[in-house]
Amino acid sequence: MSSPGLPGQDEILVDTVDRLLKEAGDDWDRRAHRFAVLADAAAPSALARSWRMRRPRSADALIFEAWVELVRGRAEGRMADLQAAADHCYRAADAVPEDPTPWVVLLGILRTARAGTHEVFPVWYEVTSRDPWHREAHLQMLRYLSAEECGSRSSQSDFVHAVRSAVPATAPAAGVELTALVEEHARVTAKGGVEALLVRNMWTNNRGTTALATALADWPHPGRLQHAAAVADLNLLAFALVRAGRVRESTETFRLIGDTVTPWPWSLDGDPLGEFSYWRAKALG
Repeated sequence: MSSPGLPGQDEILVDTVDRLLKEAGDDWDRRAHRFAVLADAAAPSALARSWRMRRPRSADALIFEAWVELVRGRAEGRMADLQAAADHCYRAADAVPEDPTPWVVLLGILRTARAGTHEVFPVWYEVTSRDPWHREAHLQMLRYLSAEECGSRSSQSDFVHAVRSAVPATAPAAGVELTALVEEHARVTAKGGVEALLVRNMWTNNRGTTALATALADWPHPGRLQHAAAVADLNLLAFALVRAGRVRESTETFRLIGDTVTPWPWSLDGDPLGEFSYWRAKALG
């Protein structure tokens, strides 16, 4: 039990989460990044429900609980109460109509449910009408449109092409094409066989060389990437350069990353920290 007159641990945690989210203001990219990180951390606990029960009118509490349920649903392959999480998103969207975040979470929920495009695309438009280059929303759509989920190679390719032709070079969603290539590399490698033996060739064809050239021209320069997950995109670029056999060109990228290794995509090749450390030493040595 907490001492009389002192806030309990849950209340302190709720206040901390609430403050961190409010500090992001209307920087939708940074706000979504904080929601994602905090929801991952809170998923094993009852913090999200506790916050919503204590402050039932808080839009952030509704979004946070829905995001936590989404994290759990991804881990388990299904959501315990999809409709309740979706209702939280709709209530939050009504409360803060300018905020794309409730729609971003709803997009993830529909993806988890493998909903049809007639449900998904209206939500996608709600997000992009508020924040055209929302990173999390673009990654959700990229994966939703994959052949492994609810799309096909051609539908995902069309999406990547549309993003590539319009996205500003250093926007939060600029890593969509490189993400698609790294995930394709991982899929082909996992299948094995002749294709896996030749997988490096994908980095020497027009798609691969163009994506790497674009990223190298704009990303590995101090201050160029300003979005909240910039270090994750730099890790992505470093990994892609390593897979492409272009370690020498990754030096500046590794310098900018410093010691901040992200689990994905390094986990595709084994222990993330070990893989990152090995290739960083190669690049900087």
